[in-house]
Amino acid sequence: MTTLTPVATRSQATPLTSSAIKSILRKPSTVLGRRPREEDGESSDGLPGSSPAKKRKTVMFNDKLNMIKEFGGKTLDDAKREVKQALEGHARGDDEDYDGLKEIFCPSPKRTIVEEEDADAPQPQDLQVYVVALTSHAPLLDRSCSGLIRAVLSCTWLDRDDVFARAYIQLLAALSAKVSFRQQALSMMVDKFTETRSSTVEVVPGFPPVDSETKKERLHLGLKYLLELYADARPMILDIVTHNFPHTEESKTRHMEYIDHLLRLKADKPDLERDIMELILSRLVKLDVEMTLDLENDDDETTRAVLRQLEASNAKSDDEDDDAMSDADSDDEDEEESDEQTRRILLLKSKLETMDAILDLLFSIYDPVFADPDSPEALATFEDLLTDFVNVILPHLKSRHTQYLLFKFAMKSNRLMEMFIGTLFNIAFQSTRAPVVKQAAVAYLASFTARGARVQSDQVQLIAQTFLDYIDHYRNTHTSCRGPDIRRYSQYYAYFQGLLYIFCFRWRDLIDRDEVPASFDWDDPASFLGQDLPWMKGLRQRLQVNIASKLNPLKCCSPIIVDEFARLSHHLRLIYIYPQIEKNKTIHLSQFFTSSYATGGALRDSGFEFDHENWTHIEACFPFDPFQLPVAKRWLDLDKNYVEWRSIAVLEKGGDDSSDEEEDDDDDVSEDGMGEIADVSDYESDEEGGGVEHHEDDESTDGEGGG
Repeated sequence: MTTLTPVATRSQATPLTSSAIKSILRKPSTVLGRRPREEDGESSDGLPGSSPAKKRKTVMFNDKLNMIKEFGGKTLDDAKREVKQALEGHARGDDEDYDGLKEIFCPSPKRTIVEEEDADAPQPQDLQVYVVALTSHAPLLDRSCSGLIRAVLSCTWLDRDDVFARAYIQLLAALSAKVSFRQQALSMMVDKFTETRSSTVEVVPGFPPVDSETKKERLHLGLKYLLELYADARPMILDIVTHNFPHTEESKTRHMEYIDHLLRLKADKPDLERDIMELILSRLVKLDVEMTLDLENDDDETTRAVLRQLEASNAKSDDEDDDAMSDADSDDEDEEESDEQTRRILLLKSKLETMDAILDLLFSIYDPVFADPDSPEALATFEDLLTDFVNVILPHLKSRHTQYLLFKFAMKSNRLMEMFIGTLFNIAFQSTRAPVVKQAAVAYLASFTARGARVQSDQVQLIAQTFLDYIDHYRNTHTSCRGPDIRRYSQYYAYFQGLLYIFCFRWRDLIDRDEVPASFDWDDPASFLGQDLPWMKGLRQRLQVNIASKLNPLKCCSPIIVDEFARLSHHLRLIYIYPQIEKNKTIHLSQFFTSSYATGGALRDSGFEFDHENWTHIEACFPFDPFQLPVAKRWLDLDKNYVEWRSIAVLEKGGDDSSDEEEDDDDDVSEDGMGEIADVSDYESDEEGGGVEHHEDDESTDGEGGG
């Protein structure tokens, strides 16, 4: 239980410069005199007895109740009497003193100006006595006192001193005994999450300026206290912080300030950790997906402009960027130099910077945990990350960067890697999962296998073997297939495309190394071209059978991946599929659709868009395409952990089959700005025939190994 430390006397470092406290009641008080009212022009009576300035001003807390006993010469009993009389009058319909009490907590601008000229009016320093008195009478407050509650919650309590802050927290705790007031109190405190920046200093007269860190400490002291007092405050605070999370268009500074408060809340209440981290991750994924869709809808020049802007801003400090991003290029707008395109580029840049900063922060939080990747703490944390991955990241295949949290830490040890791969396989084969989620798991498996530099050859072969087993089983159980149908057989095509993708990146790992002559140079891919290679058992034959089947996977897989596989498999003498590719150009998938698909409704249910030109193909979306965020990139150690796409130089120069014209082309197979395999230059133009062939080279000496 959080304890609000009793304070015996006010610190000499913050002396109280308060005038005498005036009553809020209409009748003169023998202790306080009379509070002046503008409407009747009454004069103020002076305080009887000794002057408050001659009394020692103390703040005393009861050790058990943490209640102030005396303040500024006014006893707590007198303050309680005044507050009680105001509340009772309000219950009878007489609101004059009640309205005066509201004005004490949240003075109107007009009243503030008048009271600045009235030395006898209640001053900002005097509010504390009413805070303590109202705490004692909190049970008298009901729904009819909503106006007073709003006034209390509008009070600038973080910008005063520690004694006031602690007294105010006691008042919030008392008010929160009623559920409706508890919700309002927690909402007020969460609203402060974006108001504690050092650039937003609000000075209360009579109190010194309060720095940002002190305000945060006071705010979270109050939150922790309420969460410990009331068990049902936990779901309330989670709902509130979720609802108040900054929108994707808001500035990086606002996002980071809010997340800083969430992490403080997590530290104070460890039982909220899983919910808070999942919230941060879910909003990061939302921003990630939104950015991907934005960039896909823009042209390449816009994408390049955004990335240039992002790189150029890395040298700037956070302070320089604080207000620039939230204003969305206000300087250009003021000078009327920005057009719509410029504003869009700056908005996209702002989102990318926000995403970069959040992911960089998450890496910094998790990285120390994995210093010993096989420790119990690391394993438990990775299990939590896997849970968040399944619930938050996996359903959104358009996410580009968030999943690298899993990629980085899975690369830390073989055990963590196997946990990640095992989770993906479990989801991919789980019958109760939605098809789109199962296909996403397959895409993650293929992308992780292809890109993970620490995924060993035996693991690559095991995953490829599992993919082959699945497509063979699927083909054997769908013998009634009339032809390619992306709607019915999408899971099959997802596995087949994943297998082709793995081959394009990791074909050397699909070779039986024990059977390769010592003369081969594993670091020189060109040394394998045109050779009879000992491929993994069954690879060639099983690919041939599936490609030639009525399921016709080459027709439904992404043309980009199919074309690159065709080129590599031909030059590596695995299989020759160009005749099948040419034959597929004459096949129209609509002839295989039943009337139930004809309107496109079934396709939309599966995530495919009937009116899009690519609706006939599995999307070439692989989650571990190159990482583009410049700041967070420092955590990934890509040189050691990541397989970059590198085309074979000999093939790019044209090889034996390329014409002189192709040598001058600049259509290399490369990775574009967002990491997909780019389109490929034209292939051999003199191909004839149909079906799948095991192409025999004239120089082949072994029919079994020719490819």
